[in-house]
Amino acid sequence: MNDERYSNPYVIGILLGLVLLFTFYTMGRGLGSSASFARIGAAGVYWVAPEHAKANPYLSKYLAWGRSPLMDWLVFLTLGAGLGGLFSAFIARRVHGEVARGPSIGVSARLWLAFGGGILSGFAARLGRGCTSGQALTGAAELAFGSWVFMFCIFAGAYATAWFFRKEWL
Repeated sequence: MNDERYSNPYVIGILLGLVLLFTFYTMGRGLGSSASFARIGAAGVYWVAPEHAKANPYLSKYLAWGRSPLMDWLVFLTLGAGLGGLFSAFIARRVHGEVARGPSIGVSARLWLAFGGGILSGFAARLGRGCTSGQALTGAAELAFGSWVFMFCIFAGAYATAWFFRKEWL
């Protein structure tokens, strides 16, 4: 693996901090992406069943402003982050048509596990009223004690879980 194709994490960390500062200054709040997925879900339900979406207490708060829930800066931030990551991988020639997996798991199982993990973490983010970027970046920048506890628990949980799945990637 050629490390020249990857950005310097310290430089990217500083740039991310500047983006966070810019969003506090211009939008009055920090970063996070789970709300954009909730807005996309609300728009989808409204498209299929508008009366149900209006009557649902959770979904109706995304429809309350009389405009599309997709017309929010967080939706565009999430879209831009995804497209920016894809563009970065493309110019570094890291876009490949493969599924990253260990030797003891099949492609289908890996995709189903990734899909299930994404659904579970998305549900947990909405249940916890924020995703990891909102909690760790924004909460830590605001010196919120709960966000710092959350951040340390995420890292501890990730290291502990990685130990159990290490054989899948060896």
